[in-house]
Amino acid sequence: MVRRQQPVSDEIDQPHYTPRPVLSFVRRSGRLDARLQRAWDNFAGTYLLDINAGEGSLNVRPDFTLDKDYVRNTWGNDNPLIVEVGTGQGENIVAAAAAHPDMNFLALEVYDPGVAHTLLLAGKQNLANIRIAQVNAPELFAAAADGVIKEAWTFFPDPWPKMKHHKRRIVQPELAAQIHRALQTGGAWRIATDIEDYALHVHEVMDAREDFTNAGTITVSLPTEHVGKGNAELANDMPHADFTESERFDGRVLTNFEKKGLAAGRVIHDFTYVTR
Repeated sequence: MVRRQQPVSDEIDQPHYTPRPVLSFVRRSGRLDARLQRAWDNFAGTYLLDINAGEGSLNVRPDFTLDKDYVRNTWGNDNPLIVEVGTGQGENIVAAAAAHPDMNFLALEVYDPGVAHTLLLAGKQNLANIRIAQVNAPELFAAAADGVIKEAWTFFPDPWPKMKHHKRRIVQPELAAQIHRALQTGGAWRIATDIEDYALHVHEVMDAREDFTNAGTITVSLPTEHVGKGNAELANDMPHADFTESERFDGRVLTNFEKKGLAAGRVIHDFTYVTR
């Protein structure tokens, strides 16, 4: 039996592939222990925003807009809004919300345990000025109205140490453009990392932009070439150059994650980029 070859034509249905967006995280198990499950059950209704495209989705629903009306309806006031990208266990943003009741705070976190722990910390203090969204950060900023945010914070993002994974780093030109649009004039994107190679990455993405000003006041020396996991020791022998960075942001509490980095001998790099 001879199988006849089908003619190839533009009229015949051919598979179409839509490029998938590069994610800055890997979705892991969201299993919660009993304490965190209780926190979710008790506080999600108060703090967790219902803006997802569907159950289990990290996408923002198509009809959602983060604008001044939404802020007023959700937080109950017109106070300035600060958004933290990747809040981890929530230590920093909850402390900031407790210290600044005249400000509104939005925590962006995709991992269930981190969301639950943030719910626990906020619920224990009965904070009224913080909300949590379990969505992809780039989609949230894409859904934000112009000038609705006062500051964006990205503290100790996943460094994606392997060279082939550097494209997954959250600080990218596309996100920088969206954050700039969402920030009010004179607003700031604050970034911190304890990874030297990520600091170089931030400088490469941000320093040449015409829509942000590097508001740093201190000079640091960094290698001018990238290294990855497995060859980081080569950085010391690479050519170095001076870069401008910021003093430690006094609005960032010393979290357990940062303590571990300091204990390991890593240097903290702080950045403040202000919109022009």
